[in-house]
Amino acid sequence: MSIKHYEDDNIFAKILSGDIPCHKVYEDDKTLAFMDIMPQAKGHVLVIPKQKAVELSQLEPEYASAVLMTAKKVMAAQRKVFDREGIIQMQLNGAEAGQTVFHYHVHLIPSNIHELGKHAVVQADMAELAQQAEQLAAAIEHA
Repeated sequence: MSIKHYEDDNIFAKILSGDIPCHKVYEDDKTLAFMDIMPQAKGHVLVIPKQKAVELSQLEPEYASAVLMTAKKVMAAQRKVFDREGIIQMQLNGAEAGQTVFHYHVHLIPSNIHELGKHAVVQADMAELAQQAEQLAAAIEHA
């Protein structure tokens, strides 16, 4: 079975191009971290590479490394801002595994696994997401 072909009109590609806004938490030359608008828990952040890749196996090593380094920064900020030790790091490859946006991404969810809500069920309040993004970005900046 082959890997799904990258589609340039996916929502994350549109966020990277600036066609769709996001609540940015962190950005560098290889990655972007932003609030998930359909969070499974308060503080749910997505980290994406600035490379066209559907899944991990298609990422160039420098982008895979950059995603992990950004994830470390975001996780430290999540622990500080939301006072949570537990952070679920989730990454899905392919529709059968539950991937719904076919641009590689990592979910960082400050939560107890037993409190985790279903994904893509309820859209978050945009003002609350904006506030959380600002708090996380400030925590990263002052780390």
